[in-house]
Amino acid sequence: MTDQPAAEKRLSLSDLLATLPGDGVGTISVDAIVAHFGARAFGAVLFVFAIPNLLPLPPGSSTFLSIPLLLIAPQLALGARKPWLPRGLVGRTLDRALLRGLADRVGPWVERAERLTTPRLAFLFGRPGDILIGAVCTLLACVLVLPIPLGNVLPAISVAALSLSLIQRDGLLTLIGYTIAAIAAGVLVLSGRLVLGAIDRLGAMTALW
Repeated sequence: MTDQPAAEKRLSLSDLLATLPGDGVGTISVDAIVAHFGARAFGAVLFVFAIPNLLPLPPGSSTFLSIPLLLIAPQLALGARKPWLPRGLVGRTLDRALLRGLADRVGPWVERAERLTTPRLAFLFGRPGDILIGAVCTLLACVLVLPIPLGNVLPAISVAALSLSLIQRDGLLTLIGYTIAAIAAGVLVLSGRLVLGAIDRLGAMTALW
């Protein structure tokens, strides 16, 4: 990645989140959101679009929020140095007031996480580690885009943990993110089996009628 400007290095993720909405009036484009985070765009944008999935939002919001994840996470998995977004998406906008509310609600939690995190287990990062994080986040984004009731909570938490670990270079947080991802996969498989079992039983009952 390119070197970060000195001013950007001094700003933590919580600072960048707080300044993202600006005056809180009007809208901000997806392109401007990516540019706001500079060299930390991969981790920060994954975090920004994962966290809202944990909040009560209008139906269909998780699908829209997952589109940037589906575009950016694979780029990280492929070893890209900076994120690329198609022209049709960079011009899409989000309400600044919504982002302000998000920053106000999430900011204190991010600040606490920043105080608890520290660079460690460095072997989990670098090109191979970052690629693995991108691959896992890609799979999780595929789950987030599906309209599964309450099925977006664990994947969103995992993406948030992995993206924050990418920014903070905290390998312990990475392992936590992987663990949550594994739990989410287990829950998804179990739910799928239950649904298929219910369909089979319904089919058997229909055949008896």
